[in-house]
Order: sequence, then structure tokens, then C-alpha cells
Amino acid sequence: MTLNKRLRRLVPGVLAVAVATTLFFGADSAVSVSEGAQTAAKYTFHELPIALPPGYDNQHMNTIRQVNPAYQKIRSWISAVGAGVAINDVTGHGRADGMCLVDTRTNKVIVTHTPTAPAADRFTPFTLDAAPLPYDDTMAPTGCAAGDFTGDGRMGFLVTYWGRTPILFLPKSTATTPSPSAYVPQELVASQSPDGTYHGPRWNTDAVYIADLDGSGHPSIIVGNYFPDSDVLDPHGLKNVAMTNSLSSGNNAGGDHVLRWHDAASGAHPSARYVEEKDAIPFQISTGWTLAISGADLTGDGLPEAYIANDFGHGHLLYNQSTPGHIKFTEAKGVRTGTTPKSFVLGNGSFKGMGVDFADLNSNGRFDFFVSNINVAWGLQESNLLFINHAADQADMTKQLSKGVAPFEQEAQQYGLAWTGWCWDVKAGDFLNQGEQDVIQTDGFVKGTNNRWNWLQEAATENDDLLSNPAMWPNFQPGDDVSGHEALAFYAKNSSGTYVNVSSRLGLAEPTPTRAVATGDTTGTGTLDFAVARQWGPPAFYANQAPDRGNALELKLYRPSTDPSGTGKGLEGIGAPAYGATVQITTPQGTQISQLDGGGGHVGFRSFDVHFGIGSYRGPVSARVQWRDVDGGLHQQTLKLDPGVHTFMLTGTAQEVSSR
Repeated sequence: MTLNKRLRRLVPGVLAVAVATTLFFGADSAVSVSEGAQTAAKYTFHELPIALPPGYDNQHMNTIRQVNPAYQKIRSWISAVGAGVAINDVTGHGRADGMCLVDTRTNKVIVTHTPTAPAADRFTPFTLDAAPLPYDDTMAPTGCAAGDFTGDGRMGFLVTYWGRTPILFLPKSTATTPSPSAYVPQELVASQSPDGTYHGPRWNTDAVYIADLDGSGHPSIIVGNYFPDSDVLDPHGLKNVAMTNSLSSGNNAGGDHVLRWHDAASGAHPSARYVEEKDAIPFQISTGWTLAISGADLTGDGLPEAYIANDFGHGHLLYNQSTPGHIKFTEAKGVRTGTTPKSFVLGNGSFKGMGVDFADLNSNGRFDFFVSNINVAWGLQESNLLFINHAADQADMTKQLSKGVAPFEQEAQQYGLAWTGWCWDVKAGDFLNQGEQDVIQTDGFVKGTNNRWNWLQEAATENDDLLSNPAMWPNFQPGDDVSGHEALAFYAKNSSGTYVNVSSRLGLAEPTPTRAVATGDTTGTGTLDFAVARQWGPPAFYANQAPDRGNALELKLYRPSTDPSGTGKGLEGIGAPAYGATVQITTPQGTQISQLDGGGGHVGFRSFDVHFGIGSYRGPVSARVQWRDVDGGLHQQTLKLDPGVHTFMLTGTAQEVSSR
């Protein structure tokens, strides 16, 4: 063998060592960023008790799911998701001090108030019951998103499940306070039940995104399913279940469904009708193992783009080319250069996408987005993905997306956000009101006492032809542990602008796997609080009591209710949330952009408040508001506003009104 041939054979090994060394030192530097103590000192969060239904804690609490017999050997893996949380205004009083929780310990969906709610907004906590719709113990809730699906200014809930299609819980016009009898359960996907049992599709949903997708002025829904339609939680179910057919490009999952709002009616018997747009997403990218979906209007045309985060492979950025009554997306992908790792190219990654959020991470008036992945040192050393917007402006973004090009660059390591652990939901928010986004990320997988990372690593090297068979996966039983003691991450910027995880210093690092996070101004003071859903653990609420917060500008944006006779009565607020509205503000500090987020991520849903921190600035703020009216007409108006909380009714113009 010649010397050249020998050297060529050594190259792969040398490269492998170089990559491993780089990852080790990169990961090491990621957890040793300076100024942790100084950065954390600015924040204070106090955990407050969450009111639960009477007698709730006296019932049996589960720690594992019943599963299809084919999944029995990996039942701890199958049992690793399902906890969810949302914060929003459920009383109609104009304050985001209600919560919807999914507790895996009981498989219950709980509606309650935040610990910070005033007496007028408090009610007896209760659970949402699907009856008379068919529901049985082979089903389990996985998420609860608050939303106005009838347009009448009353907040209902979209609950997702494993084992069936989602259910809408629509509020009655006759209800005066949140209670079990205040809501009518309705199928999101029409199905018949002549014998009282469920005959619809066996969806296994882990993500939804709620937004005005077609510019009609009404909220449509993208439903992201994980397992293929099958009897995942039925201990007597058919052997019709499967696992992924690839750890890097899995495409045999339940995939994504786009449901367009068609019509609705309010009253004592409310209803909302949705129709499926089967060709809205190109089929070849709609069959992934979806764990999170979110979006934002990147082009300024009033239509949100969306990102689908898939486990076991490629995520997809969808360019929105819809028209009223017709939803259509095409894919846009990043451009790879000679120095770009394949998985850092938007749309080309092999990582395990498990959460996503859009936010202006560098405060320049453009939406960026952050994707959670698995990045466990000496486990599966992938990376979180922070896609920074590099379009010159919205016109340039439109031009590039229309050509199938996504002008984003992956910069998680540069920002200090690359490595956390086994990551899930993620939410950005300005908790100090200083004009900088903090980042909260849920973390941890299966908690036990027997470390099984070596087994999982063996599975990661398995031939793809074997992976879809559950019998070929390693055992994951109660007592086994895979990243089970990782804790919630709270990232804040230090003086150099690099993010630092200060969760431990803030007392937030409870070593229990967390799944979802929701943020909201629960006090109506321009201050963000947050709540966390834990897998097989109680939920938690954290009140923001930072000693030196800056000023805030916060907008509550509504469209006129379809039921004006009831405005301000019972559960009806002053109007319906203006889905799709975006706001760009300018102060001497610079420009920021945000949106009314209708609901997205991995089963954690922020409130509808559009919140900005502006630091010490007390002068007038220029706020450019863009929205669609109830008929889908696109409008834009620039307002001069003082710091504080403002409420606007959006018709052909934006008119400031009094909150209820």
C-alpha cells in the first residue's frame, strides 16, 4: 500500500477525533460562559402555588402510561410526553390570568386561574370533560391551547390527544364564569359515533399552531402528529404501531394536517367548522414525526410563515402563499457553503427537533427563530439551532422565499444557546423589560435510577431498516433513566451579549423533566410571568419579582366581536383577539418586532399580549401595527404611544379603547 493511500485511509479517523474534540471543548465552553452570578442577580422569581380542582391531590397519580403490547418493552419512552400549559384571559376581563394545564399524572385537562389573579378573576378550578363525545382510556390529552374559535370574544380551548382527533371546547354565551358547564365540546374533525364509541382517525398529536393562515381574519390550525394513526395507548390494541424508519430522515409518521376555519356560530350552543386543506403542505414534507410548530409573518404581507420541528430528521420552513379560503405553503431551505455542517442548513438537518419559537433575538426589527434539539454531552451531542434572519428587509425576504431560499444562518453557539440537554419547548420573552429577549427552555427525558444512555447510543448506530420495528429498540422500563435529572434552562444575556443559563442561580433548576412553558402578563402591569408543565410532576408557576425592571410597552389587540350584543358580559371580552397582528416599535434604543401569537411551540402557549421592554426610556414610542380586519382586509397604522399597557380595537383603523 502506498503512503498516499495510507494517509487517505487515516483521514476519516482524524476528522472524527477533530470533530469530537471540537464538540467537547465547545460544549465545555458553553457551560462556562462568564458573568453568571452578575447576570442572575438582576432576576427574581418566586414560585407560587397553583389552585387545582377540589380534592385533586387526593387521587391516584400515575407515573407511567399503559401502551400497546408492541410498545411494552419501551413504555417509559412512550410515556415521555404529554404535559402541557397555556396562559391566557379566560374570564374576558382583559387580563391573562387564566391557565389550562395537562397533567400526565391524571390524564386530566385542568382550567384554573394564575396565583396572581385578583378576586374578580378567580373561580373554582375544574377539569374539561369530553362527554358526550366518545372518549376512553386508550386516549390521553397532550396539549391545551386557549383561543377564540367563534370570533365572539369568548375564550375557548383546543385540546389535543393521543388516540383521537382534537376537541374544541367552545364557551356558551349564557356562561357567566368558567366552569365545567360553560363549554360545549365539539369535534375539530367531523366524525360519527352511532354506537357511542370512537370511530375517527387515531391521531397522536404533539403540536398545534393556531394562526390566520389564509388572511381571512379567522384562526386556522396546523395539527402536527407524531406516531402514525394507530393504537399507541391501547393495551389490547392491534399490532399496528411503529417507530421511526430513520433517526435522521424519518418520514413514516402521522405527519401534519392543515385545517382551515370555515364558519362559526356563538350562542348557548356554539359551533365552529373547519375543513382540511389536504394539499396545503407538499406531501413529501408532511409525513415527519412532528413535535413542535410555530410561525411569524416574515415578509410583511399579513400571512405567517411556519416552521415544523420534526423529531428524527428534517425540519421545514414553510413560505405562505395562501389566499382567503385557500391555504398553500411551499418549502424554503437554507444554502450550504463549504464551511456549513449539513445539519446547520435550514431544512437539511438530521437533528431531533422538539421545540420552536419565533422572536426578535437580536433586537433589530426582524424575526429569528430558535429550535430545540438533543444536545447532551457524551450522549447525543447535536446542537440547538438559532436561525438568525439575514434578509436585507421584508422585500428581500419575500424575493428569496419565493425562490425557495431561506436567508437564515445558524448561530446558536455564537449566542451561547447551543447546548442545554434533552430539550423540548422554548419561549422567548423580555422579563426585565430592557429590550433584550430572555429564553426559557424545557429539558430532560426519562427519569429513573438506571442510566441507559449506553443502550440508546447503541440504538443510534442501528441500521435504519430495523428501526421501525419496536422490538428492535432497547428496553426503556420504569426505573431506567435517560437525561432524567436535567433541569429547566433560563438563558439571559451577560454584558457582552452572550446568553448564560442562570437557572440554578435563580432556583428554577428542579431536577424533574419539563415539557412546556407558557409566558404572560398575568398582573396587567407590563411584567411577564411564566408557568411550566412537568412530565410526571406537578406544574409550577413563577411570579416575576425582579427588583429593577425597565419600562414596558404592551398592546392588547382586538377585532370587533361577532356577537356585539354580548360585549363585556359573561365570558365575553371587549372583542376577539386579532390573530396575525404584528407590531414593530422604534425608540432611541432601536427597533423591535413582535406579534400576537395565536399559539405554537411544543404544547406550551403564551398569552396574546404583544409585549416589549424599553428599558429606562420614558418618551413616546413609535409603534407600527399591521393587522387584518374581520373580512381579511390588510391594514397598517403607525401610533405614538407612551410606555404602559394599551388596548386597541382594530377595524379599518386602530382605535384605543378601555379594557374591561
